[in-house]
Amino acid sequence: MPETEAQAADATNLLFLFSDQHAQRVAGCFGDPVVETPNLDGLAADGVTFDNCYTPSPICVPARMAMLTGLHPHQQSCWTNDDVLNPEQPTWPQALGAADVHTALIGRMHAMGADQLRGYAEREVGDHSPNWPGVPRHDMGVLDKTNDPHRESLERSGAGQNAYQVLDEAAADAAVAWLQRWAASDRDGTDRRRFALTVGFMLPHAPFVAWPDDYARYEGRVPPPRLAPPAHEHPWIAWWRQARNITDVSHGSIIRARQAYYALVMHLDRLIGKVISALHKTGLSDNTIIVYSSDHGEQIGERGLWWKHTFYDDSVKVPLILSWPGRLPKGERREQVVTLHDVAATMTDAMGAPALPDSNGRSLLSVAEGRNDAWVDCAYSEYCTDAVPDWTGSMAVRQRMLRSGRWKLIDYHGYAPQLFDLETDPDEMHDLANSPAHASVRQDLQGQVRATWDPDMIQATMERRRRNKDLQAAWARNVRPRDTIRFQTTPDMNWLDESES
Repeated sequence: MPETEAQAADATNLLFLFSDQHAQRVAGCFGDPVVETPNLDGLAADGVTFDNCYTPSPICVPARMAMLTGLHPHQQSCWTNDDVLNPEQPTWPQALGAADVHTALIGRMHAMGADQLRGYAEREVGDHSPNWPGVPRHDMGVLDKTNDPHRESLERSGAGQNAYQVLDEAAADAAVAWLQRWAASDRDGTDRRRFALTVGFMLPHAPFVAWPDDYARYEGRVPPPRLAPPAHEHPWIAWWRQARNITDVSHGSIIRARQAYYALVMHLDRLIGKVISALHKTGLSDNTIIVYSSDHGEQIGERGLWWKHTFYDDSVKVPLILSWPGRLPKGERREQVVTLHDVAATMTDAMGAPALPDSNGRSLLSVAEGRNDAWVDCAYSEYCTDAVPDWTGSMAVRQRMLRSGRWKLIDYHGYAPQLFDLETDPDEMHDLANSPAHASVRQDLQGQVRATWDPDMIQATMERRRRNKDLQAAWARNVRPRDTIRFQTTPDMNWLDESES
């Protein structure tokens, strides 16, 4: 008798591979002709690739907390990298645990506060940064400031090593050992439960510094950015460029940083291959769904912009690949507009777990399978900061994007919006917000953006939370609470071949 869908789901494990700051297009399976990503390409050949997946926020913590909960940042009040998620808010690992799936996390999560599990039953390796806001950050040594949006990130780039490479090597090795232990316990009958293993990688997040051999592999092969800044740039983007001091980056810095970024993507792919190989060697691959994605993108010099923080596709679009032997087709692509919320909903659905009660996510299984079910091409993303972090340029921002079908609207509080037709202008170079012919489209999309999103209320909430966070930060500076799960980096893990800079 053939298995029902529920029975098939009950027999399935999950391997979720989640990177940091991976520009979707910098992968062979997404069309890049230079970067070497054989393992991601192989995963795409074995599964379904999504070409229009968006992050809920183009910075780390809000994107990651949104994915964990299925909620937009404004629904959970996590907008900045020092916001702590309400521990009462359920997460998709908790939903899997409710279905008696054993959940484990190895490596990167970037959740702030006392709860460093967020629904996972166990965690190894941990993040490189402290668990607590307000305490001293990790020391990057000679690469100080290169991991954040500062000009040093571009000037101190090239061949060398950054501590995030060391962290990711440790995470990959720990994941391999974890899979080997699980397979052994499964064979001897000590644990018959299903598992959901998340492996969180830091790469290819800046610093733009890669191992010399990897860096040399791309010497002369990485082209300069394809897109120049538009002739009439949006005033907030122009301000951001000026505030981050990237108006006149040298050609040498641009090429070094891009070359290193490609090498870091290759390094990430190598580590992903190590984990997937272990899944196959342990005999666990036949009944395991594999999901690969990233928290946000990276602009790597396109339009003269770097890092993330904007709603251009380079920053806000992420790679997504699903592979499930016997259930999903192989080597197919999907054009539907989806989000990381949908990825979380897909994983709970695939594992037969309860859906998160308030989630905005929609399971992608029917889309991945190629069924003609109705699907609304819609994705929201938001970027809000107060003026406290040094990289904000002392400007608080409240911005939200809507991708709806062919259209993308960006609402900048205090500035004019932007409107792009991605069907005729996929490079987002022609802003139609002031076009009389597109006025009704702009008004309709702005109405949808503001219907559930109030920037003034967000400002009041962020100001109240900042007062709370300032007190808690002062507490942490004096008490120095213990990090429960932390990968200890040291300054000497970071070095740069000065001959390349």
